[in-house]
Amino acid sequence: MTEKLTGQHVLDADLADWRLMVRSLHAHFATGDFATGMRLAERISAAAEEMNHHPDVDLRYPHVAVRLTSHDTDGVTERDVELARRISAAAADLGVAAEPSRVSRWELALDTPDHDAIKPFWRAVLGYDQNPSAGDEINDPAGAQPTLWFQGTEPHDEPRQRFHLDVWVPHDAAEQRIADALAAGGTMVSDAQAPSYWVLADSDGNKACICTWQDRG
Repeated sequence: MTEKLTGQHVLDADLADWRLMVRSLHAHFATGDFATGMRLAERISAAAEEMNHHPDVDLRYPHVAVRLTSHDTDGVTERDVELARRISAAAADLGVAAEPSRVSRWELALDTPDHDAIKPFWRAVLGYDQNPSAGDEINDPAGAQPTLWFQGTEPHDEPRQRFHLDVWVPHDAAEQRIADALAAGGTMVSDAQAPSYWVLADSDGNKACICTWQDRG
């Protein structure tokens, strides 16, 4: 039950409601209303407790999204397959249909010639943890925010940046988040708009803003 499965193994399991993405199983159930979503979430909770294997459940109007993974293997195992079957059965019993085409997951990729040099800055500014299974990837410890991975490239002059990250934090956490980012090799580009936002950069010149609600009217 604890062996990491390949993509073909997952495909062969014939989980019609589920799709494999980024080392996890994902499903999207169209509940139609919040009360039905709550009932499905309760069924999922009961099945998870029985198996002692707990998914990420996102309850919204009008759907429930579920993500299954085995953290001890950083991938999908038979435990996830079994729980996926139980969740699908619970949804069917409630008359809730799955919409596999609605599942998606996105991550950020940052080009760098030396990810070890800039990774501490991005861990600090985002509040992320190192992925123990992938040296070029950091993750939100709560699993709610997208992964950031570092793609190798040749050294080059700093380009005009086409996008940057706005990282929203509680107003009383901004000072510490900024201090952590600076201590991790970052630089302060501008604090002219503080406390609305501060512009920071890693040692490659990639920028991120720490943002709060303050001074926004």
